Amino acid sequence: MPTTPATATHSSSNGSAEAIMLELVDESGTTIGTAEKLAAHQAPGRLHRAFSVFLFDERGRLLLQRRALGKYHSPGVWSNTCCGHPYPGEAPFAAAARRTHEELGISPSLMAAAGTVRYNHPDPASGLVEQEFNHLYVGLAQDVPRPDPEEVGETVFVTAAELTERHAEGPFSAWFMTVLDAARPAIRELTGPSAGW
Repeated sequence: MPTTPATATHSSSNGSAEAIMLELVDESGTTIGTAEKLAAHQAPGRLHRAFSVFLFDERGRLLLQRRALGKYHSPGVWSNTCCGHPYPGEAPFAAAARRTHEELGISPSLMAAAGTVRYNHPDPASGLVEQEFNHLYVGLAQDVPRPDPEEVGETVFVTAAELTERHAEGPFSAWFMTVLDAARPAIRELTGPSAGW
């Protein structure tokens, strides 16, 4: 679930550009090293730490984003509110809040951990592989999204029934249903039984 172009860099404290590095983990989620972002996603993929965020409005509707067309991985598909990778040594919760603000211009309210899920999803279109140990978070979106067009093509709030219709029409990210299903118990606790999640 990359959130920046594969060739992207970020500036270090001395102003030089550095490759984006991800945290490699074992099957229990213990850090075992680092790898450059694109290298970690090339087949067969290397298991690395990731996060997925699900934000809801006061009516219990889920905020979806359509990934920008310029993304190197899964461009133009619908997915959960926000997903990405912590930098090595960055707490997943902090990374989830940071990227939600960077991508959507909103700060989550009452964001809480919703467990973890491990998966392996190849992307036939790009040949890249998502081998991820994913930390899940649920919370509220109390501001109007102001998406960064380099990251997000569009956003929409959907009910559980509307999501079922949209998902049938597609296209959605390969990992979407895996992370949604894993987060459902926490989603139900947040939104209540009437929301239908």
